[in-house]
Amino acid sequence: MPVETHAVDAPPLLHWTERGAERTAAWRSERAAPPPARVVVADDRTTADHAYGLACQGTALLWRGDFQNARQLLIALASRADRRPRGSGKSAAPSPARAPAEAFHLHRQAQAQRARTLGMLLVQLDESYRIPLRRAPDVRQACTEAWGPPQGTCVASLRELLGVIGAHEWRAKGIEIAAAGGRIHPHYGVFAPIRSEYVDLVARAPLPAALSTDGTAFDIGTGTGVLAAVLARRRVARVVATDVDPRALACARDNVERLGLGRQVTVVAADLFPEGRAALVVCNPPWVPARPGTPVERGIFDPESAMLRAFLAGLRAHLAPAGEGWLVLSDLAEHLGLRSRAELLALFDAAGLQVVERIDTRPTHPKAADATDPLHAARAAETTSLWRLAAR
Repeated sequence: MPVETHAVDAPPLLHWTERGAERTAAWRSERAAPPPARVVVADDRTTADHAYGLACQGTALLWRGDFQNARQLLIALASRADRRPRGSGKSAAPSPARAPAEAFHLHRQAQAQRARTLGMLLVQLDESYRIPLRRAPDVRQACTEAWGPPQGTCVASLRELLGVIGAHEWRAKGIEIAAAGGRIHPHYGVFAPIRSEYVDLVARAPLPAALSTDGTAFDIGTGTGVLAAVLARRRVARVVATDVDPRALACARDNVERLGLGRQVTVVAADLFPEGRAALVVCNPPWVPARPGTPVERGIFDPESAMLRAFLAGLRAHLAPAGEGWLVLSDLAEHLGLRSRAELLALFDAAGLQVVERIDTRPTHPKAADATDPLHAARAAETTSLWRLAAR
């Protein structure tokens, strides 16, 4: 299958000294982290403790040893990063009213610091995306899918490169989604439908009667195209799926064609709504009002609920007579103290919308039952809902 390409700005350069010579290579960072200012060369003789100390101080290690040893070193660095700091349990307890939100923000800060530290172990790739290290895998196809055709030598963090490899494996294997009638193949940088409960909500909610006269549905922010596929399988005559992310558009088109739904589903680039009106407008926006750290996190985090607000504000104008808007939303943000139920209902009211029905389900993902998760209390109480909305 051909690989899509994406126009990108020229990447910044990483500079380092090796064997007495000044060297440079293009710097790759999905989260747009700047190139490390300090770089040392490391190999199989480098100990985990020494590497961790350098990484914590902001010094990157460009690996020149065995590739599999680099993976083991990354595991050792992660183990050290995950150790509980001395005295971390002795801090004063936050006030009860702020505890959930404070716990969330502290967790996000810890995750960001962990990512920065583990991102200090670097690997260089040559002009064809080959890794010139012993026992290195062939990552040419994976890198081309994620980054486009090679444009000279480049350096990336090993952690990010492993993410590229993992994304390639997910894309090749796909995720079986019964309601979509087959496997969904997520592309790199596109949020994967690994939580089936929200897909099941769209698969079982009663379709609006308006579809019998206007057989058009919109899937807003389609991502992989999974919900558009579910609607097509439910015999919706015409589905228009939109997104603004080129990776998501390519991914959705790929999945639509794989599933043989090209005649029913059209994927278009649009900032939320396409032109016209529809009897059914579906949107599964990011659930948590916070800033994403990487492009793929845009499927999880929605700063200041911007997409949610824009969808609700524009929904009524894009509904056909007697049409419905389906908002798929978790209440995790409410349990984290980041958005209240009253605020959500106020958005409905301000947009001239009324609730026809709310269909709830409980999450089944492993974190919901993981008592060691810092956000366990909120996750354990989480409910995912499909809000059936109509013009008031």
